[in-house]
Amino acid sequence: MKLTVLGPGCWGLTLAWLMNDNFDEITVWGRSADLNEDLVNNKHCSKPLEVQLDKKVEITSDLKSAIEGADIILSVVATSGVRPVCEQLKAAGINPNVPLVNASKGLELNSLMRMSEVIKDVLPEQKVVILSGPTLAKEVLLGKPTAASVACEDLETAEFVQRTMNVPNRFRLYTNNDVIGVELGGSLKNVIAIASGFAHEMNLGDNCMGSLLTRGMAEIVRLSIKLGANPSTLYGLSGMGDLIATCSSPMSRNYTVGAMLGRGKKIDDILAELGSVAEGVKTSKAVCDLAKKLDLEVPLSSAIYEAVYTDITPQEIMSKLMNRKLKKEDNYDKVRG
Repeated sequence: MKLTVLGPGCWGLTLAWLMNDNFDEITVWGRSADLNEDLVNNKHCSKPLEVQLDKKVEITSDLKSAIEGADIILSVVATSGVRPVCEQLKAAGINPNVPLVNASKGLELNSLMRMSEVIKDVLPEQKVVILSGPTLAKEVLLGKPTAASVACEDLETAEFVQRTMNVPNRFRLYTNNDVIGVELGGSLKNVIAIASGFAHEMNLGDNCMGSLLTRGMAEIVRLSIKLGANPSTLYGLSGMGDLIATCSSPMSRNYTVGAMLGRGKKIDDILAELGSVAEGVKTSKAVCDLAKKLDLEVPLSSAIYEAVYTDITPQEIMSKLMNRKLKKEDNYDKVRG
């Protein structure tokens, strides 16, 4: 069995490390610019996380050879890179029967497409699976257990990925056929994670955090149902599970971005200091654009968008959120349709 991992970022390398005993061959592909000497020669990465891959892992910038003979292809590139990588996969002659498992969480700006939609737009015949859940890379590397969802409209394909990528005692996988819900849960929670880091940094208290997670979840559910998700999916691993993990851990890049915003830092400086992608930054814009298109209110996501893209102060954001027009709590039975 061969696994190909597209994207040598921290989560891509973590998955390559985690799957070591599940596959006979593992190949990690990345652009030449993303492959440093230490990774290529020593199978080692030290930033942003330390990962030591097995000697059997091949590192390459040759996409055609990377996907040749693969039984599963894992896409772990930044959301902005999914479309161009799919174009390269098309040119390289990807086998449409090989499951392409997307582990990137976000929405494509401008088109506002989910990643499975982007993949299908370029590779309409491809078997697409979504991997999403509470999967903080550092904890996985420390050997701590977690669980995640593998979603596909074709349950047989989802079950194949589940069996092949499940790691006893460490990485438990559940199948799901609600691709929309699994994708949106994993994508939209990144924005709320920024809000969580922001609130923690401002020392707003546990009551505020409980309120923030609840109202953040309300936004995720409201928007996702409008786009066709099953409400119950949002309370599963890729929704509530991922939300709790990323909103309570400084290991989350999105949480860290929020904490830095709470200190009054500007987004360009934050991203330069972080040195890695925090998908919630761009997703905050996509969420606001989607909400406008669907005529929905997303006050928390809108506040994070302002915090990222304008000069509004942390104190002004809190005032706007706490002094909005009073309303009744969401009734999700009436949201659908």
